[in-house]
Amino acid sequence: MEVGSRVRVKESVIVYHHPEHRNEPFDMKGSEGEVLNIIEELDGKPISANLPVQVMFKVGKKKLRAHFRPEEVEAIAD
Repeated sequence: MEVGSRVRVKESVIVYHHPEHRNEPFDMKGSEGEVLNIIEELDGKPISANLPVQVMFKVGKKKLRAHFRPEEVEAIAD
């Protein structure tokens, strides 16, 4: 998996910042998006982020960014 890859959320992950379900639990399982960043360093120093995979989802006209563990998402063919 690398930046720009298309991915699908393969496990149940609950978020509360979904644009269409603000402040309500929303399960991201099955959602598809694009990897924006894989966080491995901060200010040039290596870090061990708990949720290093940042994914951008398009929700209607809005966008949603969320962070995941590598095992929570899977690469999909374009």
